[in-house]
Amino acid sequence: MVSMNFSRRLSLVAAALAVLCAPARAADIKVLAAGALHSTIQQVAAEFEKATGNRLVVTYGTAGGVQQRIEAGESVDVALLTKPRLERLTQSGKIAAGSIAVLGRSPIALAVKAGAAKPDISSVEAVKKTLLAAKSVAYTDPASGGTSGIHFAHELEELGIAAEIAPKLKPIKSIDGAPPAVGAAIAKGEAELGFQPISELQAVPGIDIVGPLPAEMQTPELTYAAGLSASASDPGPAKALLAFLAGPNGAAVVKAKGLLPGDGR
Repeated sequence: MVSMNFSRRLSLVAAALAVLCAPARAADIKVLAAGALHSTIQQVAAEFEKATGNRLVVTYGTAGGVQQRIEAGESVDVALLTKPRLERLTQSGKIAAGSIAVLGRSPIALAVKAGAAKPDISSVEAVKKTLLAAKSVAYTDPASGGTSGIHFAHELEELGIAAEIAPKLKPIKSIDGAPPAVGAAIAKGEAELGFQPISELQAVPGIDIVGPLPAEMQTPELTYAAGLSASASDPGPAKALLAFLAGPNGAAVVKAKGLLPGDGR
């Protein structure tokens, strides 16, 4: 007959082996991301979660808004926003040095309501004429910290038509952290033309994307990248996400969502 003490020892050994052999608990990775990467992250999240078992908990905002939240000390594991803003966060010690992975750049594009005539934007002068002829123009509200909106406002100044076109402008704000819905405004007929990074416009139904603005009107400030928080609660899974984004799977998604390779500098 097996003694009670021996049986108890066997039970303890079995329990210990069960703990040692159990799979590691899946991690929640907190991500703060610029709205321009919304559709990209949605697809990457599904593939990453399936491959690793980890879960992404993502909150979106304008690039400027994301930067402000991280600077204010909000807890985050990975930040995805424009590269220049990530570099500034690295300098302030909020993003781990050497962790930035460039995803690609998202050119500003023009969208119109589905089926509407597509205006000429083949040159800077053509864009100027198109803007002057338009009844209304939607773009990301610069006051919200949206990089594309800030740059678009600058381009209007460069074209010399900022004051003339001001009554036609419809700056679109971010609501509850969601990406500014420039494309949705166009689809609903609330504005005739809409300007926003192409990666944000691609996923919007009811619009046609005319194409990107001329190269002279683009900006390297719209290069998007990912960075590891210097205070990440669990750096291992967060680093795995960065590696996934920088690897072939992430690159394929980035390309499919309209981001161009490199940083445009």
